[in-house]
Amino acid sequence: MGGVVNTNQKQMKKTKVFLLILMSLVLMVAIFLYIKRDKFAYVGSVDYIEVDCLKKAEILSQVYKSDQRIRRENNLIKHAKEDHRNQELVISIIEKCGMPTLQEVNQEQMNAIWLGLQHTVSKYRIKYFPLIEKAVKNGDLSKEQYALMKDRILMDEGKPQIYGSQIENGKLYDLAEPETVNERRREMGLEPIEDYLKRFDITWEAK
Repeated sequence: MGGVVNTNQKQMKKTKVFLLILMSLVLMVAIFLYIKRDKFAYVGSVDYIEVDCLKKAEILSQVYKSDQRIRRENNLIKHAKEDHRNQELVISIIEKCGMPTLQEVNQEQMNAIWLGLQHTVSKYRIKYFPLIEKAVKNGDLSKEQYALMKDRILMDEGKPQIYGSQIENGKLYDLAEPETVNERRREMGLEPIEDYLKRFDITWEAK
């Protein structure tokens, strides 16, 4: 009987030692991540910052060039701070200076507004989407840009997308009424979905 008790006590000690080691490792990792937090993709909330409205065209040109370079290099962790800054600049321009139009900025600079919102967190896409809709109606942004952001917002909300632009985990994200998707895409100036998905090595057939 005593042998069983001793065995149980030894097992409990081993369990305690294991848990202590595990907790120590978790704590060390947590400390490391906190110290190195600026080196990871998440760099904090998107906040309003000071911008000079008289220089908004220049700022948006810089945002556009930065955004495209970051996407070409395909290393968002490396450029997380820069990408985050771009989003803050775009949102701050909208808040302080109002939504730009093609009477104030050129098309590339207008596209920078769309890129900043498309690449930021969902709450800002949802908040400013009515401004995107208005810009599309006014001809300041394209129907294609509308379609891509609309699908992204639907995906954020856990709803089926409409135009088939969003890919998740290497697969086409849930699509509403797939049998007529190409009609909707054509209305938005988008290529057939089969051609679009080839870029991602995804084979697709409407069910």
